[in-house]
Amino acid sequence: MSDGGGGSTTQPEAVGGDTHVGLRRSLGFKDLVVYGLLFIAPMAPVGVFGTLDAKSHGAVALVYLVATVAMAFTAYSYAQMVQVVPQAGSVFAYARVALGQGPGFIAGWMAMLDYLLIPAVAYLFSGIAMNALVPSVSQWVWTALAVVVTTALNLWGVRAAARVGFAVLAMEIVVLLVFVVSAVVVLVRDGAQRGWLTPLTGDGAFAVSAVLGAVSIAVLSYLGFDAIASFAEEVTGGSAKVARAVLFCLALAGFLFVAQTYLVALLEPLSSAQLAAEPGKQGSAFYDAVDASVGTWLHDLVAVSKAIGAAFAALAGQAAAGRLVFAMARERRLPRVLSRTDSGVPRLAIGVAAVITLVAAVWAARRDDGMDHLVSVVDIGALVAFTMLHASVVAWFAVRGRGGAVSWWRHVLIPVAGAVITVAVIVEASRTAQVVGAVWCAVGLVVLFAQRGRRVLA
Repeated sequence: MSDGGGGSTTQPEAVGGDTHVGLRRSLGFKDLVVYGLLFIAPMAPVGVFGTLDAKSHGAVALVYLVATVAMAFTAYSYAQMVQVVPQAGSVFAYARVALGQGPGFIAGWMAMLDYLLIPAVAYLFSGIAMNALVPSVSQWVWTALAVVVTTALNLWGVRAAARVGFAVLAMEIVVLLVFVVSAVVVLVRDGAQRGWLTPLTGDGAFAVSAVLGAVSIAVLSYLGFDAIASFAEEVTGGSAKVARAVLFCLALAGFLFVAQTYLVALLEPLSSAQLAAEPGKQGSAFYDAVDASVGTWLHDLVAVSKAIGAAFAALAGQAAAGRLVFAMARERRLPRVLSRTDSGVPRLAIGVAAVITLVAAVWAARRDDGMDHLVSVVDIGALVAFTMLHASVVAWFAVRGRGGAVSWWRHVLIPVAGAVITVAVIVEASRTAQVVGAVWCAVGLVVLFAQRGRRVLA
C-alpha cells in the first residue's frame, strides 16, 4: 500500500505506557522544511510591513530580527520535546506526558483553534486575490475551490502534498529573489529613500518600547513553523531530524523576513511618521513602495505569488490540523473514529478539519468584515499552546527529571523566557482575541470534565 510517496507504516509505539496507531513514514528533512515554510509563507511580512514600520518608528528590520530571537525560545522548546515525545499530536502529546492528561487536552484544544482558523484566513486571502483577478467569480467560490483542491492533495498523502508544496514554495522563493534583485538594482541606481541604517535604527526618534510593541505583532508572522512537529510520526530517520527542521525553518524564515523588510524600508517613499498618521496606507505600503520604485509588473507578480502561496500555506495548516485531530482521537479525547488511517494517512481526521475550515472560510468570505473577524482571533490558541509547551519542558526535565541531568539554561531558563514572551504577546492581543480564547478554553474545560465524568461512571 502506498500514500503516493512510498515509505513504510510506523509500527504502533508506546510512549508513557500507551500504544498508538501508526502513520506512514515517508518524509525527509526537505519535506519538513517545505511544510514549515509553506505554512509561514516566505513573504509573510508583505501584509503587515506598513503597520510594523509605523509602530516601530521605521526600525522594521530590527523588529523582525528581535522577533526571530524571541520565537527561537519556542522553537528550542519544540526541539527539546519532539525528541522525547515523537508523536503526531505535537504540543498535545508533550503536555499530556509532562503535565498530565487534563493539561494535555487543554493544550491540544487551544492549538486546535489555531490550526483550524489559520488555514481559513489563508484560504480567504487566496479567494480575495483571485476575485480581484477574476471579478466575475465570487470570492467565496474561489475560497471554496482553494479548500477543495488543497484538501484533495492532503487526502492523497503527505508525501504527494509535500511534492506539490515544494513546487509552490520554489515559486514563492523565486518571486522573493526577483524582488530582492530588483530592489538592489534600484537602490544602486537611484539610492535609498531613507538612510541605509534606518531599517535597524529607525527614521525618527528610536524607542525601545516602540520596537517591542511592534515585535508583539511581528511574532505572529512566524506561526506555522511549529506545524513541523506534527509530522514526527511520518519522518524517516528519527525525531532528531524534526528538531533540526524546526530550528532551521525558523532561522531561514527570520533571515528572509529581515532581508525583505530591510530592502522595502529603503524603497519606502513615506516616512514611518507619515504612515502612522495615515493608517489607511499601512496595509498596502509594501505594494506601494514596490510599485513606485520598481514598477507595476513586480507589484502584480508579488500579488499573484501571495494568492497562490496563501492556498498552500493553508494546505500545510490543514495537514497539521488533521494530525492534531487524529492524535487527540487516538487518545480518546475526540471521537475514536477520527483516529482511523487509510494506507497510513489520517484521511477522516483531515476531512473533518477541512470541513470546519471550509465553513469558517466561506462564512468569512460572504461577509464584508469576515477577514477582520478571523484575523482578530486567529493566533490566541497558538500562543496559549506555546506557553504550555514551555511549561512541559520545565515539568519533564527539571521537575520530573525524566531527561537525565538537568541543564538549567536549556530546561529552565530558555522555556521560562519563552513563556514570558508568549504571555506578553497574549496580554497585547486584541480584546476580541482574548474573549474568544477564554470562551474556547471554557468549552474545552466543559468537554474535559464531561469526559472525566463518563470515565468515573464507567
